[in-house]
Amino acid sequence: MRKIVDAADRRIVAALAEDGQASAGVLAERLGVTAPTIRTRMKSLISQGLLRVAGLVDPFQVKGLTVALVGVKLMSHMQLDKKLEEIARLPDVNWAAVVTGRFDILVEIVLTEDISGLYDFLDRDLSGVGGIASSESFVVMKARRKWIPLPRGARTWFAENSQTKSEEHA
Repeated sequence: MRKIVDAADRRIVAALAEDGQASAGVLAERLGVTAPTIRTRMKSLISQGLLRVAGLVDPFQVKGLTVALVGVKLMSHMQLDKKLEEIARLPDVNWAAVVTGRFDILVEIVLTEDISGLYDFLDRDLSGVGGIASSESFVVMKARRKWIPLPRGARTWFAENSQTKSEEHA
C-alpha cells in the first residue's frame, strides 16, 4: 500500500534529491522550518521506508563497472511477488520490477566484471531462482543522467579493491 506524504515531507525529499549532503540546518534555512523539524521528519520518512539517503555513482565514469538490463519471463504468474523478491535480493541487482509488455520482470544489474559477470549472473544467480522460462539481457553501452546506488555485490567489490587502488595513487 502506498503511503501519503504531506507537502512538508515532499519539500524535504525534493531538497535532498538536489543535495543529499545538505545538513539539517541548511535544509531548515532553505525550507523555512527548524533543524529539529527536518531531523524528525527525515527519521520518520526513513523508518517508514519512504526515504533512503545514499551515495550514488555514475557507473559509466567508474572503470570496472558494467550495467545491464535483464528481461525475465516466468513459467507461471502464480508466484510473481515471490520471484520478484528473490531476484531483487541477488547481490548484483540494483532494482527489479514487475512490468507490462513481453517480460514479467525487468532487472537492472551492476557487474564488476565484463561479459563473464553477466554470464555468471544468468547461469548461477538467476537460474538459481527457478521458475524462469526465459530471459533476455541488454548491456547498457552508454547512458545519460544515470546515477545509481551500488548493489551489494558492487559495494563488496569496491570495498575489497579500495586499499589496492588508494595505494596505487599514493
